[in-house]
Amino acid sequence: MTAGTPHRRPRGVLIRLAAPRGPRSGARRAVGTVARMLIALFLVGGVYAGLAPGASAEDTPLSGAAKSGQAIFNQNCITCHGRNAEGIEGRGPSLLGVGSAAVEFQVDTGRMPAARQEAQDERKQPLLSHDQAVQLGAYIQALGGGPQLPAGDNFREGGDISAGGELFRVNCSSCHAFSGTGGALSSGKFAPSLKDATDRQIYAAMLTGPQNMPVFGDNQLTDQQKRDVIAYIQNLKEDQSQGGWGIGRIGPVTEGMVIFLVGITFLVFTALWIAGKS
Repeated sequence: MTAGTPHRRPRGVLIRLAAPRGPRSGARRAVGTVARMLIALFLVGGVYAGLAPGASAEDTPLSGAAKSGQAIFNQNCITCHGRNAEGIEGRGPSLLGVGSAAVEFQVDTGRMPAARQEAQDERKQPLLSHDQAVQLGAYIQALGGGPQLPAGDNFREGGDISAGGELFRVNCSSCHAFSGTGGALSSGKFAPSLKDATDRQIYAAMLTGPQNMPVFGDNQLTDQQKRDVIAYIQNLKEDQSQGGWGIGRIGPVTEGMVIFLVGITFLVFTALWIAGKS
């Protein structure tokens, strides 16, 4: 090829140029991807809705204890806590999620059923038996789950009284006093005495935090630490003379007066004996 000669394409050679793909092609792919994802989501949702069990309390299968508890609830609790324990504004809170431990504590200590709303529900003679409290707790547990008590009635066994005493003084004595006799709080509330509390009631109170009491879950106090505290409280009630001769445990003033009178009497008789000898 010489200079000045125009370039010619060889015959028989076909040149194909790729067609440029503009933004419209990319947009179509994006729309198609979104559409496929939406269709997949709808299909998954439809399959789940068709196969998953219903969430309503009426469709939840109940055990024998829970069925008995449902009958007790409908007779004693539904007026304040509403159908399916969902609560009624101005009457009673929802019980969904409180667990069987809270129900057993409130019913076994006579705080529930309550005659009226007060600053604090006091302990009184329970209206329902312990078995009824357990059945009622099983029904509430079936509705919404929540904290449950371990099996058994003796939680102090295996507890370390010394470790429990230290835990009690750090976490409980500021409200319940060092002797577990309770004390006053603000706004007409109070920390109750522990003298009538059973092992299960103390454990349930720590687990659920009734009324003004904080919750001591497993993150705050382990199961063993709870048992240590229970062992200390129950030993505190049984050991009535930690300081020696208690003289009825009627206080240091009276005990000091008795010691003074006994001492003075002894000194008088000693002086008279010495005078008689002389």
